[in-house]
Amino acid sequence: MRGRRPTGPEYVRHLTGSALAKERFRVILETLAGRLRVQDACRLLAISEPRFHQLRTLALEAGLASLEPRPAGRPAQTVTADQEQVRQLQGQLADLEVHLHAAQVRTEVALALPQVVQPTPAPQKKTRCRRTRARGRNPAPRRST
Repeated sequence: MRGRRPTGPEYVRHLTGSALAKERFRVILETLAGRLRVQDACRLLAISEPRFHQLRTLALEAGLASLEPRPAGRPAQTVTADQEQVRQLQGQLADLEVHLHAAQVRTEVALALPQVVQPTPAPQKKTRCRRTRARGRNPAPRRST
């Protein structure tokens, strides 16, 4: 046989986790490999047989669940209401910053070139005399005596 020899349950020591979890997992794998009897495993871990069976079932179910096929790529992220509100407020802030910058540029242009930027005159209203408004028609021309 070529290549490395299989490490078996000893491979657990290379994994990340607490020392207790590694020891429990190694002992569970030893029983599955047939190297250790359940009664001996219970004595090593100082637990009862029902607890050992429970741990073994949990470990196998977790391993099986992690090997289930999943869709490729990152899972879709759900957006909370707070995140949506923050996104909207950031958009509004960006719009206001653009408007502020435009107003600053207009002010700079008005100060630098006052002859170019002239305020538009307000439209003048046509006024009538008081008698006309009261009667609702044009007054007759006055005669001088």
